[in-house]
Amino acid sequence: MRKLLIPLLLAATTLSACATAERLDAAGDVHDLLVAIRDNDRATFNNHVDRKALKASIESRLVREAQKTDMDDKLKALTALLAPTLADVAGDALIQPKVFRGVANYYGYTPDKPIPGRLAIGAALKAMPDGRVCATKKKDGPCVLIFTREDGAWKLSGFEGDISDLRTKAAR
Repeated sequence: MRKLLIPLLLAATTLSACATAERLDAAGDVHDLLVAIRDNDRATFNNHVDRKALKASIESRLVREAQKTDMDDKLKALTALLAPTLADVAGDALIQPKVFRGVANYYGYTPDKPIPGRLAIGAALKAMPDGRVCATKKKDGPCVLIFTREDGAWKLSGFEGDISDLRTKAAR
């Protein structure tokens, strides 16, 4: 039994170290994204966002939200059919720094506070089983922002937060 315990502990430690390294690696790009959001820097923001994946995530969220409501099945089916178009139009309007500023504020990254460093951001990220990382509001809370490593950088690829957080400044 004892011979089995040591390899299991080593494997657990190795996996934990990989997850920590992954979170720290992602933290630099997440930091850059937060600075771009704060500064309304569209070029840097666009370099740290996977628009196609984020639009698909928003589309999925729209469909799930519609399915939760108490509307009749025909209206739910119509919403599911329209979701790709709505997500495409909404994606173009919503996937921009000024919209995600509200999400950053939700996390406590307000303009009057400095953006934390890489270590603090890395500690706040959670490694996912599929190799992505996510940001949560609370330590054991659900994922809100999801990041995927693509082309050598971690990019925002999913949004699981409250859809109402994605509003343009005019709507606030």
